[in-house]
Amino acid sequence: MAHMLEQYGDMASFASLREPAWHGLGTVIDEAVSTQEMLDLAHLSGWNVRLEAVDLPGRSHRDYFATVRTNPFDGETDVLGVVGERYKVLQNEELFTFGDALLDGGRWETAGSIKNGTVVFGSLALERQIDVDPQGSADKVNTYLLVHTSHDGSLAIQASVTPVRVVCQNTLNMAVGYKGKGAKQSFRIRHTQTVQGKVQAAREALGIAHKYLDEFDKIAQEMIAKEINDQLFFDIVNAVYPKPEENAKGALTKWENKVDVLNDIYNGPTCVNIKGTAWGAYNALTERLDWYRNPRGGNAESVLAAASGFDPATTTAKNNILHVVKEVAFA
Repeated sequence: MAHMLEQYGDMASFASLREPAWHGLGTVIDEAVSTQEMLDLAHLSGWNVRLEAVDLPGRSHRDYFATVRTNPFDGETDVLGVVGERYKVLQNEELFTFGDALLDGGRWETAGSIKNGTVVFGSLALERQIDVDPQGSADKVNTYLLVHTSHDGSLAIQASVTPVRVVCQNTLNMAVGYKGKGAKQSFRIRHTQTVQGKVQAAREALGIAHKYLDEFDKIAQEMIAKEINDQLFFDIVNAVYPKPEENAKGALTKWENKVDVLNDIYNGPTCVNIKGTAWGAYNALTERLDWYRNPRGGNAESVLAAASGFDPATTTAKNNILHVVKEVAFA
C-alpha cells in the first residue's frame, strides 16, 4: 500500500510509538512523549493555519478565503483550500489538546498528515483491550481515540473510538446498538464552531464510559462463537460481492480475483486462530478493505484513510459487511 504521507526529502509528517511507520517513513519512538513533543516529531507544530482573502469571479472577496499555512519543512506558505466566510481555523495544537483533554491526558500512539497537509490525524491509546474468546482463540483488539480534521473544509473536527485488531492492524469500526439507541462511536464539530467548551459533550457522546466498546465486545463474542464451514464462508462472500452474471468488462475475472484474495486472507496467518467462525469471515472481509483493495480512482490516500479509521465510505462498507455476515451466518 502506498503511504501518501506528507513528505519532504527523507522526512515525513508522521510519528509512531513502538510501531514501524508506513514504508519506514517518519519517526518511531520507544517511549511515550508529551503532546507537544508528538506534534514536533510529526512535523505538525507551528503551521500557523490562517485565512487569506481570495478573488473569485463574480464573488466578493468577503465570501471566500484561502486556508494557508507555513510549511513545516521549508518555511514556505502553502495554500490548503478555499472555504467560506463562516469557517473557523483550528490549529493542529488545538486538535491535539482537544484529544488530550478528552482522556485527561493519554499516550499518543500516532500522529501525521496526508493529502499535502490538508488532513491531520492523531491517535491516543485507550486503556482497554478486548479479548475475543479469551479461553480459546484469544483474538485481541486494541482500542484508540482517534482525532482528525482537515484544513480545506472537507472534514469536520472529529473524535472517534476506534477498535483495531492487533494481528493485522485493520480497523473494525462498526455501528452498534445500545438498548435501542446507537452507542456513539464518534463526535463531530463543524468548522463553523469552536472546540472550546465541547470536551464534556464529546466525552458523553463518545461513551468514554465504554458503552460502545461494551456493545462491540458483545457482538464480537457472539460472532466468534458462531461456527461456519468453507461453504458458508463462500456464501457470505457471495452475498457481500454477488457473482456477476456476465464477464462484461472483465467483471467475472475481477470477482474471481477478489474471491481468491479473500480466501487467501481467510486461510492465511492473520485469520489462523479465528477461521471457521463468523468473526473470522468478518475480519477477512474487512482486512481486504483496509489492506488489499485497489484505491478509489487510483488515490492511495483513500486506502490509508480507511486503514486509519476515518474514511466514511469504508466504514459504511464495513457496516454492510457486518450486517451480511450476521444475516447469513446466523440464518
